[in-house]
Amino acid sequence: MDKQINPRKAAVIGCGFVGSAIAFTLMQSRLFSEIVLLDADFDKADGEAMDIAHGVPFAGQMKVYAGGYEHMADAAVIILTAGANQKPNETRLDLVHKNTAILKNIIPEIVKCDFKGILLIVSNPVDILTYAAVKLSGFSENRVIGSGTVLDTARLKYALSEYLAVDSRSIHSFIIGEHGDSEIAAWSSTNVSGIPLDDFCEMRGHFNHAEAMRQIAENVKNSAYEIIAKKHATYYGIAMAVRRICECIVRDEKSILPISSIQHGNYGIHEIALSMPAIVGVNGVETHVPISLNAEETKSLLYSAETLENMIQELDL
Repeated sequence: MDKQINPRKAAVIGCGFVGSAIAFTLMQSRLFSEIVLLDADFDKADGEAMDIAHGVPFAGQMKVYAGGYEHMADAAVIILTAGANQKPNETRLDLVHKNTAILKNIIPEIVKCDFKGILLIVSNPVDILTYAAVKLSGFSENRVIGSGTVLDTARLKYALSEYLAVDSRSIHSFIIGEHGDSEIAAWSSTNVSGIPLDDFCEMRGHFNHAEAMRQIAENVKNSAYEIIAKKHATYYGIAMAVRRICECIVRDEKSILPISSIQHGNYGIHEIALSMPAIVGVNGVETHVPISLNAEETKSLLYSAETLENMIQELDL
């Protein structure tokens, strides 16, 4: 890790529901001894920092405070959540122009403070914004990652664990592609502790695999919309996903996560960011991990990539 980096320091840009939930979750995680919050409304960041800091005596000593870009230069991770929220009936891609414009104000400030750590994009649409952040920052691609389908994959494992009545940690499965409407459940490589999914389903008394899996994938894809319709925002799940990504980075775990990063040739996909499993450690993305996909999944992945590519072409980067 670069000498200019404090491995125990994180910064969160954007203190809405998502940013504040992330800061709160990171405070409880004890991964960091210093967390700085930044928001366009300084008082909002200051209020959130004060509220979270009052929980420090229950979690272990650390510093939580509101600051500016100059306070972020030595952070190990900057977590970017700033942006317009997804409204009911609005797709993640509808947000693209609004949030790219916000990114164009933020990224130059991060570059100006000579930041050397990992830039983690959480704002939606996360794949487009991850691509935009690489282009706007000039940072090496391994250092700019999106939260991608880490949360979608957790939702999938949760749904499967309920269906199969088995610990979700024993399920090995990925959602890949766009974090959004064209995402794909990679069923052909899914297993439960090494046992192929279809075999495990039958072991648990389930035989109508295709329809059950189609329904589970559909529910996972729509779960964010459902939560937004009921409570207007989703933030706890993504906060836990970000905590997991941060663990991999600061502990140099080299865990495999479906983060969003720029692809170079995986399944013929070039120069766009989307989610594929990758080894994640202290330097961000170490390498992409090729998983086997069947013909239908490959076709769906290429469609997902095309959807994102069409959106990127509309941007002025």
